[in-house]
Amino acid sequence: MKFTDGFWQTREGVRASYAREARDVRVDDDSMTLYAPVRRITHRGDTLNTPQLTVEAWSPAPGVIGVQTTHLAGSVRPTPEFDVRSDPAAAPETRRDGSVVELASGELALRVDTEGPWRMDFRARGRTLTSVGDRGTGFAETSDGAHHMLTQLNLGVRELVYGLGERFTPLVRNGQPVDIWQADGGTSSEQAYKNVPFYLTNRGYGVFVDHTGPVSFEVGSESVGTVQFSVEDQALRYYVIEGSTPKEILERYTALTGRPALVPPWSLGLWLSTSFTTDYDEQTVTGFVDGMAERGIPLSVFHFDCFWMREFHWCDMRWDPERFPDPEGMLSRLKRRGLRVCVWINPYIAQRSELFEEGRRLGHLVRRPDGSVWQWDMWQAGMALVDFTSPAARDWYAGKLRALLDMGVDCFKTDFGERIPTDVAWSDGADPQGMHNYYTHLFNTTVFDLLREERGANEAVVFARSATAGGQSFPVHWGGDCASTYGAMAENLRGGLSLGLSGFGFWSHDIGGFEGTPDAGLFKRWLVFGLLSSHSRLHGSGSYRVPWAFDEEAGDIARRFTRLKHRLMPYLFGAAVQAHERGVPVMRAMLLEFPDDPTCHHLETQYMLGSDLLVAPVFSGDGEVEYYVPEGEWRHLLTGEAVQGPAWRREEHAFDSLPLLVRPGAVLPMGAVQERPDYDFADGVTLCVYPGGGTEPVRTEVPAADGSPAAVFTSRRDGDTVVVESATGDVPAWNVLVVGASADTPAEGARSVTGTADGLRVEAAAGTRRVRIAPA
Repeated sequence: MKFTDGFWQTREGVRASYAREARDVRVDDDSMTLYAPVRRITHRGDTLNTPQLTVEAWSPAPGVIGVQTTHLAGSVRPTPEFDVRSDPAAAPETRRDGSVVELASGELALRVDTEGPWRMDFRARGRTLTSVGDRGTGFAETSDGAHHMLTQLNLGVRELVYGLGERFTPLVRNGQPVDIWQADGGTSSEQAYKNVPFYLTNRGYGVFVDHTGPVSFEVGSESVGTVQFSVEDQALRYYVIEGSTPKEILERYTALTGRPALVPPWSLGLWLSTSFTTDYDEQTVTGFVDGMAERGIPLSVFHFDCFWMREFHWCDMRWDPERFPDPEGMLSRLKRRGLRVCVWINPYIAQRSELFEEGRRLGHLVRRPDGSVWQWDMWQAGMALVDFTSPAARDWYAGKLRALLDMGVDCFKTDFGERIPTDVAWSDGADPQGMHNYYTHLFNTTVFDLLREERGANEAVVFARSATAGGQSFPVHWGGDCASTYGAMAENLRGGLSLGLSGFGFWSHDIGGFEGTPDAGLFKRWLVFGLLSSHSRLHGSGSYRVPWAFDEEAGDIARRFTRLKHRLMPYLFGAAVQAHERGVPVMRAMLLEFPDDPTCHHLETQYMLGSDLLVAPVFSGDGEVEYYVPEGEWRHLLTGEAVQGPAWRREEHAFDSLPLLVRPGAVLPMGAVQERPDYDFADGVTLCVYPGGGTEPVRTEVPAADGSPAAVFTSRRDGDTVVVESATGDVPAWNVLVVGASADTPAEGARSVTGTADGLRVEAAAGTRRVRIAPA
């Protein structure tokens, strides 16, 4: 929200007050409290009729400093609260040096000079990261009686801002107003399904605003040299998070709000959906599954969208008896074909659903202040909402889903959760404004906890649309309803990269777009992009997304890239483990891997898939693509062609191709199985050793399904020689492919040497712990 009218004036109907000095300070061993009047106090009379702000500072974790500014403490709204986790290793320290007081945690310090004008400096590694200066801490009262707390943090020259959830506008947030308010608005506007009050910058810090209600950000859009954030409340709490790299910032942020759970390997395979309003029954489903098998397209998950239930009955969690007369038998038949099954659900209960009357009688539905059940006719006739603030309601809802799990369902698509009213009374007394954004978190928590309880910690997965801070703990999330256009394909990627920069490790999108039907060219371009995303789903609205519905080549592309993704599973699942353990996303904006390359700071039409694969989707029908290659000699994964960076490239690609480059010096583990995503990744793994890189040893971990290392290899360059060693793990067989090596290269300790078109394949003998490859 904007409060000023240019630099000099406030807007009509706004009265703003700002901290002017630290009149008093209380310094404890691990925290400090500043008392800041909104005018300079020159004599005792100035203390009368003068508001005072209380500014508290503390540290919940190393490198993180929390700040809360309060005006009228007795009027702070009882909003639901994010689960912010403290680290016992924080060990913050305070000190005084004359008029200067400081709170330090790790490399980060908050410094305030109590004798000067109001100013708070956040410093690390000998420099100021950001500051709160004049008009940077305060409150604003508007003519409608609203009271807003606000903070402004200074932006440096060339400082760029990222994050704030899954946003489809330009990736760099500078110049954008952003409202943290859940909305079901598609992917083509400033509205967002996943609003996260966290941003990071390229200057070495991030900021998390700890408020579940609406938060208004002005990112260089009110005062071009600041990020302003404000809430309609009497208190505003935020955390400044220091990090020497963007990855380190994400690691610390997700340590505060939750790391993504580790997804099961099968979830990274191809998902096929019935689509939304299409006409389908068990025969349709069987035909789709048969068609995929006949074309050799590996399929991992079959998804039933809304109409697995009867029309007007959503959500009663009962199969449509006319369309699916034998659901248990059908699910059993699908499982015998090696498929997992997902079904669509949402938290809305239509009046005709048998759960409506049961939920009303038990008090599990959201009510208006007068005690009546809140209802409307949007989406489903007479629909109500499950009150997830009630533990009893959560148990009741989970019980309905448990019956589906017992039947053979494996996971749920948790749709909706954005259109949450504010004219209601929640059972736990939560503030309705705060619950609008937070509702989806309780919904997904309920479903994910059930899956974890019934299926196990490493088998739980949802396919969620809406989320807020902390929602990354319950993967996977997809980009929502988009058009079937090249523009929508690009805006989806922007949203996914922005979500990754907001702490979410896994992300997907509707291959081919949701609304409308893509032409064959667009579908094939999107298909390649989708199969090089963390999760891959064929889904649409009024038309099917089976590849042969477009043309024969689409089937060939689906087969080729699904099999490629499966062979990449030792690498991709390793990236999934990194997301789980460190909070670094699988699909990464270029700046995450190349923070010191300014060209990468603005890139939004390409990404890194894990740390070593550069992907540049083709967003045009003619196959032309322009992308940037960072420094070093990269190699096309599909062709072996060398590409020298730094350079911009313009290429034309056929439908079955795209720029897919391997980082210089990478050791890429490729699996021995291409028919499925869940297998023993270490057995028969091939280590593809790429030229370039430095002299430091490269550690390659091949994970097991539970995320633990199944095998660890080290690779090092000794002059012109590459040495690959099996460090740990009992691996029956493993292979080495040196990209670009001569076919007659001798190999020490190898069973055999086989020349290939693009390198050397060395099969290690059983029990061999070391392979030495010297140049010819």
